[in-house]
Amino acid sequence: MVKIRTRYAPSPTGRMHVGNLRTALYAYLISKHEGGDYILRIEDTDQERYVEGATEIIYNTLKETGLIHDEGPDIGGPVGPYVQSERQKAGIYMQYAKELIDKGQAYYCFCDEERLKTLVQKIEVDGEVKEISVYDKHCLHLSQEEIDKNLAEGKPFVIRQNNPTEGTTTFHDELYGDVSVENKELDDMILIKSDGYPTYNFANVVDDHLMGITHVVRGNEYISSSPKYNRLYDAFGWEVPKYIHCPLITDEDHHKLSKRSGHSSFEDLIEQGFVPEAVVNFVALLGWSPDDNTEIMSLEDLIAKFDYKRINKSPAVFDYTKLKWMNGEYLKKMDDKLFYDQALPYLKKAITKPLNLEKIASMVKTRIEIWPDIEGMVDFFETLPEYSTDIYCHKKMKTDKESSLMVLKEVLPLLETHEDYSNDALYEMLSAYIKEKEFKNGFVLWPVRIAVCGKEMTPCGATEAMEILGKEETIARIKKGIELLEK
Repeated sequence: MVKIRTRYAPSPTGRMHVGNLRTALYAYLISKHEGGDYILRIEDTDQERYVEGATEIIYNTLKETGLIHDEGPDIGGPVGPYVQSERQKAGIYMQYAKELIDKGQAYYCFCDEERLKTLVQKIEVDGEVKEISVYDKHCLHLSQEEIDKNLAEGKPFVIRQNNPTEGTTTFHDELYGDVSVENKELDDMILIKSDGYPTYNFANVVDDHLMGITHVVRGNEYISSSPKYNRLYDAFGWEVPKYIHCPLITDEDHHKLSKRSGHSSFEDLIEQGFVPEAVVNFVALLGWSPDDNTEIMSLEDLIAKFDYKRINKSPAVFDYTKLKWMNGEYLKKMDDKLFYDQALPYLKKAITKPLNLEKIASMVKTRIEIWPDIEGMVDFFETLPEYSTDIYCHKKMKTDKESSLMVLKEVLPLLETHEDYSNDALYEMLSAYIKEKEFKNGFVLWPVRIAVCGKEMTPCGATEAMEILGKEETIARIKKGIELLEK
């Protein structure tokens, strides 16, 4: 049995897209399910798209999500370096490109931009006109003398793959099965660019082989490139890894998930108040499900249950509402102290008064879905909001404005003479009043809660709110309720 080795190979070009996070997660789960190795490789060969600080984003995201790599740039390993620009400086890619040239599987191309522009063709795809460039193998036919002369003169060049123009190329995907492509559709893709850096496609193949990668996980947009990869593996005489192409992730309108959605990256979601564990759980289900259809799973659960053969081929819809529900489930299960620590910035944003924020946190814990929900849920503790007296009317509680006014007037002197403002003592006092008057609980507690909170929906009952607010503020708010109802 060959030990499974997977890799996550991001480009440092900005925030980590949800699709990239899913690739990282699936690669991690495949290796860890079988006790294999998980490698991090930084693919920074596209210098034009490089973003300062993006590598740190990659490290931080993997750390926050728990996707800890066994080998990588920061911790080393037996097949380093793990950064492609460092591998390029070591001459690795040029060495293998020249090997292909010697085998007739690649060639130098000295065509300038002007000539390449003449090869652009316009084609119609799904009703849209697109421009494509198919190289015509012009430089394949240069004599060795011409090639040597151009190189001696320092003429700019790229190295292209020499693909056949007849027959077919077939590759196997673990999800899609055998996929065949007409060779005439395979362009002679560039392997080494004019700046000496390898292209993404070429570096991937070389590095995956040299690093012993057994399973390659990527989005299904790379299916069309896979025949070219296979031809490279065959040209070198290398074993082809197993391919797992994951389905497209779309928004709820079935368009490709883009930055415009506002939640296309891991950092977006954390900033919006989601916790990493919920995001990982949700992302795992974007195109995959366990055989028992469990939905709430820790990373350890996912490792135990993950079978990549259960990944779907059809697009996965990013259901933001479901993610919020799932996040709420994680918040409910969170350790109370940890919940309070993480909720504190949001509580302080809504409440500046010296109130018991820890107790308020415990009130909202089972009622919020994301952290920012806290602010709108507890702001009434800071200031009584302006409200319409219509909310005193409640059919189920059989309350209206007149009955509410009567209750508040009768309860006010009780609250003014009552000293113990703990929740239990207040509830006991109001319960005695309710029993004496032979009222239903809601008939009294509804108008009292409206008066002290100014809202129909609150994370606590009337007496819980009064305990937090204290005697002075409670009485002031009851008087305000009476005043509004008398008007």
